[in-house]
Amino acid sequence: MEAFQLATIDAEAPVPRARSHIFRSFLNSPTAPGLPLLITSTDVRTPKVHHILANANIESCWWIEQTSEQFRITGRVSLVTSPDHQLSKITRDHLLNNADVDPEGGLAALMPANFDWEAKRVEIFKSMSAHMKASWCRPAPGSVLEGGQDEAKKWPERVEEPKEGDGEEAWKNWKTALRNFVLVAIEPSEVDYLTMSVIPNRRFKTTRAVGGGWDEVEVVP
Repeated sequence: MEAFQLATIDAEAPVPRARSHIFRSFLNSPTAPGLPLLITSTDVRTPKVHHILANANIESCWWIEQTSEQFRITGRVSLVTSPDHQLSKITRDHLLNNADVDPEGGLAALMPANFDWEAKRVEIFKSMSAHMKASWCRPAPGSVLEGGQDEAKKWPERVEEPKEGDGEEAWKNWKTALRNFVLVAIEPSEVDYLTMSVIPNRRFKTTRAVGGGWDEVEVVP
């Protein structure tokens, strides 16, 4: 699994909040292969969801140790929540009708094809390990651990996709985890790339160009 850092702006105070995220996949429209979205995920109960709905601007930092490369990605985030969650209408409006969505960007390129975001959310959820799925059945992340470790030991350790004949508990855990699972789509507007695999090091800044495409300039590392 590849991890990167994602920073959002706190909805209640003008300070950045950073945390590690797991990279899930790239996603792009066949009509705009050069405008990929970065896909990750989160829990709908985390503060970052409200940060993003209040201010969709983010920056992420991705260090790839094997190749000694760093990517700093500036852009905007859209969220895909469960259709039956109370935030669903808000996040869907944010995803589809946000006035700040780049009309020539990768997100907009998917819309004319009526992209099925819910199908993509479920697909990514199903691709995760049973242990990871179980994390969405716990109490809200960051909340006080009532009952301490004795209570934590009662949480499900694995959530497998239930089959016909499985008990009520298996179905309940699956539905709970899937409902709390949120797809996070990052649309880059600027990429600051540094490679330390060569001497001297090299660094490039790439920004979305007016009319589509990218403009790149080499800068001092």
